[in-house]
Amino acid sequence: MMDGMETRQKAPIGRPRGFDADEALERAMRVFWEQGYEGASLTDLTKAMGITRTSMYAAFGNKEDLFRKALERYTEGPASYGARALREPTARQVATAFLDGSVRATTRPGCPAGCLGVQGSLAAGDPGRSARDALIAWRDEAISLLRDRFEQAVDEGDLPPGADPGMLARYLMTVANGIAVQAASRATRDDLQQVADMALRSWPSV
Repeated sequence: MMDGMETRQKAPIGRPRGFDADEALERAMRVFWEQGYEGASLTDLTKAMGITRTSMYAAFGNKEDLFRKALERYTEGPASYGARALREPTARQVATAFLDGSVRATTRPGCPAGCLGVQGSLAAGDPGRSARDALIAWRDEAISLLRDRFEQAVDEGDLPPGADPGMLARYLMTVANGIAVQAASRATRDDLQQVADMALRSWPSV
């Protein structure tokens, strides 16, 4: 991705003057977040980004490439609660921060409801297979990171010896995915927070 200075000095034909690639990617992310991969047409994307198709291809590649870049931005922005949760000192605090973060991210005022990582390609057919595969890998990576963190918690005695780190990780991801789907259906933040709190009542203790 070109930085602002390089963009201004070497703007390809068809790219608007003052083109801000970072802002354009932010807008594309929101379109995918709200409409999903297949629901977001190139016209929707370029209109939101304020650029031509030629400019989009030059800066970001094709639609699949743009989606992957948008997903990276989503991971580093709205979904960054996941990485922060992993740094919590105990497994229970990791789980709490992960679900609380999911509730906040999927019900954030001024943003699309739900989660780009969940709704992005739920209804995708063959044309959306690449996006669907990218999101499957995205969710699997989150489960893997949580599992590794909970394995560490078992080793440290923070979780009981009989705890199943992989199942705990998948449990959290399943609850978080459900929260995202409910948020997209306009469930309130308070209601979803109660769901998160209820899910944590069964968390294993030493």
